[in-house]
Amino acid sequence: MRTTVTLEPDVEELLKRCMREQDAPFKRVLNDALRRGLRMGKAGAPESFVQKVFDGGVPLVDLTKAGALADELEDQELIAKLAQGR
Repeated sequence: MRTTVTLEPDVEELLKRCMREQDAPFKRVLNDALRRGLRMGKAGAPESFVQKVFDGGVPLVDLTKAGALADELEDQELIAKLAQGR
């Protein structure tokens, strides 16, 4: 559908900024903004967010001591840096 819309100056600036940030044409930025706004519903709240989750399967390593392993690797890195004089 083609139509003529008069944008208020603040809206025009917001659209121009989004166009620069997204490196996207006016039409796409405007349509995306309208979709988001119209989906907010009557109460002004966005649609509820649903986090996608995935089954990672069985771990290939024992993670019960992952924190200790991370500490040890960090210590080794620090020792190497100190040995290089950093």
